[in-house]
Amino acid sequence: MTTMEMMERDAMKTVAPCAPVTYHRRVRGDLDDTLPKPYLPRALQAPDMEHPQGTPEHRHNGLSVLQQHVAFFDLDDNGIIYPSETFYGFRLLGFNGLASLILAAGIHIALSYATLPGWIPSLFFPIYIDNIHKAKHGSDSKTYDNEGRYTPANLELLFSKYARTVPDKLSLGELWDMTEGNRDAFDFFGWLASKVEWGVLYVLASDKEGFLSKEAVRRCFDGSLFYYCVRNYYEMSEYRTYY
Repeated sequence: MTTMEMMERDAMKTVAPCAPVTYHRRVRGDLDDTLPKPYLPRALQAPDMEHPQGTPEHRHNGLSVLQQHVAFFDLDDNGIIYPSETFYGFRLLGFNGLASLILAAGIHIALSYATLPGWIPSLFFPIYIDNIHKAKHGSDSKTYDNEGRYTPANLELLFSKYARTVPDKLSLGELWDMTEGNRDAFDFFGWLASKVEWGVLYVLASDKEGFLSKEAVRRCFDGSLFYYCVRNYYEMSEYRTYY
């Protein structure tokens, strides 16, 4: 076999014999079969292989996918999220008062300053949606880029690498392995933030068998999951009240 033939043979391989991690965390090579340009970051929609156009009923309103992710908590729709809005947003999602208070306080203390339009801190700890991309932390899935766009290939690779029990679903243990695998060196804040974020999503959207589906994760990225959960939560509450 010539050198050129060997190079052509190896050019598209995704497993390196001397790097076992590349065997255990497999990547897909068929992403562009149903999803055009899967590595192209999308500004407005959050597609995957099953939903190449994103979430049909979800309106982006000109917001980036990362902005859409947090817009649910902007209850007065003024582009600024205050801790009280985040607290009530979590209450709407069915979290109890204590959990909502802790989450709201942690989120705003950690993220507010990075999104402020100036250098002077605010004791009200607002989060400005226009600048939410500045609050992006490390040790994440890299599905959002640094400008708040969404990269569908990274969502697909997340599941191909870590969803070993059920395709396109993550167990709690696999979710932990994923956050461990995404860790950047010495990024202590990112390590903690990633585990908290994915843990909250697991509590919110895991199914009865204890799995977090790819569809739930995808819809979390564009924020449509939150509206869906609120509708379901109140429909269940009304049903229980009626009976």
